[in-house]
Amino acid sequence: MEIRDTRYAKTPDGVYIAYQTVGEGPDFVWQFDHTGDVDLMWEQPSYHAFWRGLSGSFRVILHDRRGTGLSSRNVPPPNLETRVSDLRVVLDEIGAERPVLAGGAEGGTPNVLFAATNPERVRALVWFDPLPRVVTPDFRWGVKPDYEGREERALELWGTNAYGEAWADTEATGGSTEYEQDARVIGMLSRHTTTPDVARELFRIWHETDVQGVLHSVQVPTLLLGRTMYPEDVAQAEHVATLMPDAVVAPVVGDYVPEDMEPILDTIREFLGVTRPPPELGTVLSTVLFTDIVGSTERQAGLGDRAWRDLVLRHHAIVREGLERWRGVENGTAGDGFYATFDGPARAIRCAEEVVEAVRTLGIEIRAGVHTGECELIEGKPGGLTVSIGARVAARAGASEVLVSQTVKDLVAGSGLTFEDAGEHELKGVPDRWRLYRVVGSSGIRT
Repeated sequence: MEIRDTRYAKTPDGVYIAYQTVGEGPDFVWQFDHTGDVDLMWEQPSYHAFWRGLSGSFRVILHDRRGTGLSSRNVPPPNLETRVSDLRVVLDEIGAERPVLAGGAEGGTPNVLFAATNPERVRALVWFDPLPRVVTPDFRWGVKPDYEGREERALELWGTNAYGEAWADTEATGGSTEYEQDARVIGMLSRHTTTPDVARELFRIWHETDVQGVLHSVQVPTLLLGRTMYPEDVAQAEHVATLMPDAVVAPVVGDYVPEDMEPILDTIREFLGVTRPPPELGTVLSTVLFTDIVGSTERQAGLGDRAWRDLVLRHHAIVREGLERWRGVENGTAGDGFYATFDGPARAIRCAEEVVEAVRTLGIEIRAGVHTGECELIEGKPGGLTVSIGARVAARAGASEVLVSQTVKDLVAGSGLTFEDAGEHELKGVPDRWRLYRVVGSSGIRT
């Protein structure tokens, strides 16, 4: 579980509203529906995939309504007007001037009222499965009597793991098995949202709330989403669109599950005029160079700590000059060793040759190993098996020797470098046997 930073905004009546922000870009505010805890909602797979995807393009803002989650619990459950006021407090606290307001089902109703009364503060609305009224008959897409019976049974289970199973069996999910993973988290989330008595009161308030009468006053652009796998979802969204001056409907192919999330995110980005963020690079082809001083322990014992430190610093300066000249990137040092990467294997070899010669003026010799392969990016730095192989190749080299892998030799054909077969070797911790080559000549052609 990733621990995100939660902060508090204090309302004029002394209530603390818990909120989180994640990502950078235009502000995108999400309103929770029937469960909410700004820490634990991230554990629900669908929400996690949605918010993580959004955070690459937006500053995502989440908050717990008063009486629930991490916000003040010792207060009455909020009505719609209070939720709007609390939202304004959070937006003012973090300096969100014109955010996108988003939510699903009943969670979109405070956004409607906020946008209708504060149009200058809202950039747009995004509403999943828009539900301006929860119950029938005034809204034919509201919950049916049989649903209310199932909801009542679910409320009796509120706070238990069985509540998640009951939730997954309601019309909210269409009984889809895709939500089994979410359902396992919902029971836990319900008890972290509020206690059963408060939950029952919140459901009562939701069932009595109706924003159909203010939909015509919402002047901001609005995106309504409904799932094509449930035709009533789309029909519901299309009906709500007829009640709003500037609303468009975007049918969603698939479901609100992690594996279907990217097309939904693309729809939202396109509607809001935001481009998809570049993909996070997981791997990159790189050439790794490892060097270290031969016989360093004995030399250190002979010189003493202070003189050895001065020698190592002079060695480091020579290596770094070589890296700068041959466009290498220093990734780490360990005692007298260096680990660097290059975007070309010939430059790595020439750098190693140059350093081998230069450090002799200090009365020391180094060994070097070079390998090219696909590296995992770990916190922005190359890592993984390729790096381990490079280190093992260097460990096989002798004094003033540059050893390279077969891959490197094959990639530098025509570069003026010549090699001598150094035989096959087992590299500690690396599968198979590896043929290595000793660098024995160079034309001096700069690459």
